[in-house]
Amino acid sequence: MSHQRLNLFSFSGKTKILHMTWMAFFITFVIWFSHAPLMMMIAQSLGLDKSQIKTILILNVALTIPARIIIGILVDKFGPKRTYSALLAAGSLPCFMFAFATSFEQLALARFLSGFIGAGFVIGIRMVGEWFPAKQVGIAEGIYGGWGNFGSAAAAGTLPLLALAFGGANGWRYAIASTGVIALIYSVIYFLNVSDTPKGSTYFKPKKAGAMEVTSKGDRTFYILMTLPLYATLSLLTWKLSSAASANLLSMPVALSLYVGIWLMYFYNVAKIIHVNKEHLQQPIAAIHQYKFKQVAILDLAYFITFGSELAVVSMLPLYFFEIFHESQGITMVQAGLLGGSFAFINLIARPMGGWLSDKFGRKLSLSTFVLGLSLGYFGMSQINAEWSIALAVLLTMACSCFVSAGCGAVYAIVPLIKRRMTGQIAGMVGAYGNVGGVLFLTVLSFVTPEMFFIVLGAAALVILMAVQFIDEPKGHMAEIQEDGSVEMIELH
Repeated sequence: MSHQRLNLFSFSGKTKILHMTWMAFFITFVIWFSHAPLMMMIAQSLGLDKSQIKTILILNVALTIPARIIIGILVDKFGPKRTYSALLAAGSLPCFMFAFATSFEQLALARFLSGFIGAGFVIGIRMVGEWFPAKQVGIAEGIYGGWGNFGSAAAAGTLPLLALAFGGANGWRYAIASTGVIALIYSVIYFLNVSDTPKGSTYFKPKKAGAMEVTSKGDRTFYILMTLPLYATLSLLTWKLSSAASANLLSMPVALSLYVGIWLMYFYNVAKIIHVNKEHLQQPIAAIHQYKFKQVAILDLAYFITFGSELAVVSMLPLYFFEIFHESQGITMVQAGLLGGSFAFINLIARPMGGWLSDKFGRKLSLSTFVLGLSLGYFGMSQINAEWSIALAVLLTMACSCFVSAGCGAVYAIVPLIKRRMTGQIAGMVGAYGNVGGVLFLTVLSFVTPEMFFIVLGAAALVILMAVQFIDEPKGHMAEIQEDGSVEMIELH
C-alpha cells in the first residue's frame, strides 16, 4: 500500500474511497439530525406539546447505542461496501415514515427507527482503516469523522430553507423526504464505486460473529463489565420516557417490560461473549496474536467524554447563551442558536487536526493533551456569566470545542490499530460509549445548573485523563491470519 502524501484533490485510489465514504457518513448525519431544525414547524403542524418534543429528541438517540454494536458486527462480517449501501437504503424508509406521519405516535416510531442510521459512522472507520497505512490513518479517519459529522450542521443550515422553498404547511415533510431520496440514490452510487480493500489486500473477518474475540480470560471478564453501561443507559432512556419521569410516553407496565427485555439482552450478550471466546481461550494464545482489551476500554471512556460531552453541550448551548445574555446584552434566540452552533462548526477542522497530530506526535500524548484541554475548557465555561462579553464567551467555547473535536479524532486514530479484523466491532463499542456519554450528561443537566453541568464535565475529563495514561502507544506490527493460514504483519507506526 502506498505511503505517499495524502492528496485531497485527487479522486482515485484511497482518496476516492475517503471522499466517497465521508459523503456517505455526511448523508447519514443529515438524516439523523434532520428533525431538529424543523422541530418548530413539525410541532405546529401536528400540534405537539413541549413534553412530546422532548420525547422526540430523546428517541432520536435511543436506538443508536445498540445499533452501533450491531453495525460493528455486520461490517466486520460483510464488509463496509455492502453494509454502508444497505444502511443508506434502509435508512431512507424511516425518513419517508417521518415525513408523512400524521400523529405523534407515528412520528415517535419513525424517529426511534431513524436512530439506527446514526450508527453509519462505524462502517467508515473500518473502510478508511483498510485503505490507509498507519502513518496516515489518523488524519484520514479525522477527515472522515470531521467532514461527515458536518452533516448535522448542513441539516440545520439547509433543511429550513428547503422547507420554505417547497412552501406551505407541508414544506417540512418534503424537505425531510428529500433526504430519504438522496440516501436511496447514494446507496447505489456507493455500492458501484467502492471496494472493501485495495486490490490484492485481504479483508480479515472475525472467526465467529456476535461478540469480540479477546485473548485472555481476564479480558473476557473486563469485556463483560464494559458492556454493562450500554444496557444501563438504555434503562435510563426507558425511565426518561416513562410515566415515572413524567414523560408519560410509556406506561409503567410497558416500561417494566422494556427493562426486562433490556436486561435479557444483556445476559444474552454475556452468553455470546462467553461462547465466542470459549474455544480459543482453552489454550494459551501466541503473543503475536494477542491484544489488550484495556486499549478498547480506555478508548470507550475517552469517547464517552469527547463525543459524549459534545452531544450534550451542542443540545443545551443555544438556550444557555440566550438565558445568560438575553437581558444583559439583548441577544435573540436566533443569534443564540448561531453562537451555540460555533461549538459543532469547529469539528470540520479540529477533528482532522486531532488525527493528524496523533500521526505526527504520538497517539497517547495527543489524546492526553486534548482531554486535559477540554477539561480546562469546561471549567472555564462554568465561569461564564452575564458580565462577560459575548465575544469572549464564544472564543472560550470555540477553544474548548477544538480540544473536544480533536480528542474525537485522536480516539479514532487509535481504533484501527488494535485488531484489524475486529475494527468494526471496536469502533462500534467506542462509538456507543459516545452516545452513552450524551445521554448521561444530558440527564445530569436535568438535575443541576448549567454552571455545575460544566464543572461535572471538567471533573469527569480529569478522571478519564488518568485512565488514558494506561493506554499503550501502538507500535511494531499486529498479526492477522490469511485464509491460506499464513500470517500477515500490519505496520502500526
